[in-house]
Amino acid sequence: QVQLVESGGGLVQPGGSLRLSCAASGRTSTLYTMGWFRQAPGKEREFVGRVIWSAGRKFYADAVRGRFIISRDDAKNTMYLQMNNLKPEDTATYYCTAGGSISPNEFWGQGTQVTVSS
Repeated sequence: QVQLVESGGGLVQPGGSLRLSCAASGRTSTLYTMGWFRQAPGKEREFVGRVIWSAGRKFYADAVRGRFIISRDDAKNTMYLQMNNLKPEDTATYYCTAGGSISPNEFWGQGTQVTVSS
């Protein structure tokens, strides 16, 4: 099993920045990928981005590419999501996921709320 804990959410004005963290614990040596999803009220959950842990390759949704950056700290088993130039439409609960190549989103964190509002 892998446990994921997100942190770093909050209230920010449009154009501002936030950095989310996702700390993984447990059987982290088995992880192939970690990712971020988000869900706004009344909307379906959507993919934000992902990192292939061993290769370091990163993928982003079109809506956030160029504004959001995924990074990682191998020593801390932690993934980050640096969110820049935030827009009101980025308001959502952000979830961290992790898993293997077959089930990349096997594990989920509890979510952290991001609100972009003036």
